[in-house]
This record gives sequence, C-alpha cells and structure tokens, in this order.
Amino acid sequence: MRTVLFTVAALLAGASPAQAAVTLSSGHADYGARIVGGRLQAQVKDSTRGRTVWRDPSDVVIALGASARHTLPGGSFLGRKGARVWMIPQTQRSNVIWLGWNTEELSSRQVRSNLTWTLDRVDGPGRVAVFQTGSFGKADVLFDSHRSRPGSRAIRLGVHAHGNWAFTRAGTYRLRFTSTATARSGRRLSDTATLTVRVS
Repeated sequence: MRTVLFTVAALLAGASPAQAAVTLSSGHADYGARIVGGRLQAQVKDSTRGRTVWRDPSDVVIALGASARHTLPGGSFLGRKGARVWMIPQTQRSNVIWLGWNTEELSSRQVRSNLTWTLDRVDGPGRVAVFQTGSFGKADVLFDSHRSRPGSRAIRLGVHAHGNWAFTRAGTYRLRFTSTATARSGRRLSDTATLTVRVS
C-alpha cells in the first residue's frame, strides 16, 4: 500500500517515481520526509541524475568507495590521528555522494511541530557518526552509534542541511531512522525506515 501511495503522490508532485532499487555513489541526495496520503513518510530525495526522484529508503543503497576515504586529524572524536574512515563530506566532493537532510517538503499547514529525526540503531561492522563541523572545527554530533542511544535531533521545517557521515570500517551498514512530527490536528505522525550504506 505504501508503494502505491508514494507513486501517485510523486506523480502529482511532478517528480519521477522510483521503479527499482538504485545505488547512489555521487551527486546530491537528501534524507527527508513528506506527507503522502495524510501520512508522514521518510524518503530519499535523489537529485543525482539531473531530475528529482523521491525514493523509499529501502530502494536505495548509498555506496562509498576509495574517493570517500579520509585520514583522521589529531583530536578527532572518531579515533586516533592517522586512522582511516570513509566519509560523506559536509561540503560536496567529486565522486562521493553528497547526502544531506531535508524538511523543505513539510509546511506549517501540515504539521505544527519540528520534525524529530532519531537514529534508532545501526547494524554494521564499525562505528557510524553524523556530525557538522563549525567555523572553528568543533564537531556538533547529531548521531553516534557508540552511544547507547545513538541520538535524536529536532529539525525545523524548511531546512536543507548537510553534514559529515563517518564510517570506521568497510562493509554494509543498515541505519534505522524514525521520523516523527505532530499534525495540525494534533495527531502524532511517525515513520521508520532503514537506509543501507555499502562501504568498500
């Protein structure tokens, strides 16, 4: 049922519907949420091919290869100086997917609150952290799988932002996110989805 609702809504919104699972390894995409058929749905806004396609996260694999490898500087919360990680960067980098987060499709006519974005758990071979780096280099950590509760963040409506997504080991990661908001009627809206990231 969710797939049918998504396809109709995507057509009405002028976006091309997703037809099959796709691997994203470069270009721009966002993890976002929209109201579809009166329900909150987490979706990936895929703009990597010059047109917008809203995809169910279960239909997406984020792929990170050699171009995403990064050597940690001293003082990083992720590990010792010189350690290797794979990074989706906060600023766009050639041959690496540029994955942000997005609440631009939600309006105050639909919801009365911020969107709460929660990382419930990570299944994978290493540590995962999502953070933003400020002007003075300090990390604002949204999510960190080393915590017993990886993290939750209130995202204002109309936001389009980017951060660093760090993965400490090669392999396949499954990140389970829950998005929640309150409808204008007062009804709680929620959706849980899993995003797959393949690191090599």
